[in-house]
Amino acid sequence: MRIAWIGKKSPFCGNVTYSREITNALLDRRHQVSFLHFAQEESEPDNWPNFQEVSLPFIYKSQVYTIPTFKATKVLTQSLRQIKPDVVHASLTLSPLDFVLPEICEQLNLPLIATFHTPFAGKGAKLISGTQLLAYQLYAPFLVNYDRVIVFSQIQRELLARMGVREENIAVIPNGVDTSKYSPGTSKVKAEFKAERLFVYQGRIAPEKNIEALLRAWKQSEMGTDSKLLIVGDGPLKPSLEPFYGWEYGIIWLGFVADEDRRIEILRGADVFILPSLVEGLSLSLLEAMACGLACLATDVGADGEVLEKGAGIVLNTKTVRSQLRTLLPVCQDHPELTTLLGQKARQRVLDRYTLSKNVTQLEELYREVLTQRPLPLSRRA
Repeated sequence: MRIAWIGKKSPFCGNVTYSREITNALLDRRHQVSFLHFAQEESEPDNWPNFQEVSLPFIYKSQVYTIPTFKATKVLTQSLRQIKPDVVHASLTLSPLDFVLPEICEQLNLPLIATFHTPFAGKGAKLISGTQLLAYQLYAPFLVNYDRVIVFSQIQRELLARMGVREENIAVIPNGVDTSKYSPGTSKVKAEFKAERLFVYQGRIAPEKNIEALLRAWKQSEMGTDSKLLIVGDGPLKPSLEPFYGWEYGIIWLGFVADEDRRIEILRGADVFILPSLVEGLSLSLLEAMACGLACLATDVGADGEVLEKGAGIVLNTKTVRSQLRTLLPVCQDHPELTTLLGQKARQRVLDRYTLSKNVTQLEELYREVLTQRPLPLSRRA
């Protein structure tokens, strides 16, 4: 099958990881993949497959959104005409191109599938103001023009359906992890940081990640000197937080770690993974930590609470994250038998529900389903 994949290669974020892992897996299954993305002059992340690439010109690009040039639409249209794919799959990048893609694919008679990553607050909760709320309000009326929309959980499917997207066009295909790569194993990280017990946060240092609640809880819990908290990632809040939560409290800021093997080594050496976010989609970082056998604590936002339900981890309430962590951090420190058990349950949950292999198989089935249906003109799509 020939697949034109439209996504991101940089800057590093969950969308980038999703595109890299899925396109690698599709190539392994002998599909032909062309990757169309907003090119960036600096070096790209490693571990990318060797496929045909098309560079789309842009004015600005960040982890959150992208502004293309006026020429980008023409480049995209000409490229798809030349590639002649069986299906176009857009891992939506919060770009104006997302809204014109259906019209382009309609003109070229190409089936179009979208993966909608935008995070949300969770069960019964209102979306927070800002980027997430705006994205849902903007996208919902346009997603009906895609042949299928992939989301990561039933909760997100119901949310989009309430906003007017037809349920039959929404497919739930959770994120998946390569469980042979992300697996328990040996690591020298504890020795490196002189830690008996090692806790990890991995993600953006941004307001929606609620990392200050974790930092304050750690500081107030007066964790022992043999326990360390590693902060892996970068973002706009890092300069304002790092000076107040440093080595003296057992907190180590590693910044963005580009090397995937190094990130795996960190996870394998840690005991507990913590994700105190206010909004999520389905965190790949959480699934990677679970696959490596860490005990996981995460808030009930997006699909993360669903991932950890029924004993696969500890689910936190967004309204009481700091107070809950003040209690749970010392418990996780002092009871290694508890975190070992939680880590075993976490890995088993990933093996049961969230493997990359199952993810790609579902994706292949979706492609075949869409290809068997005659695409309707935009004018007939209600």
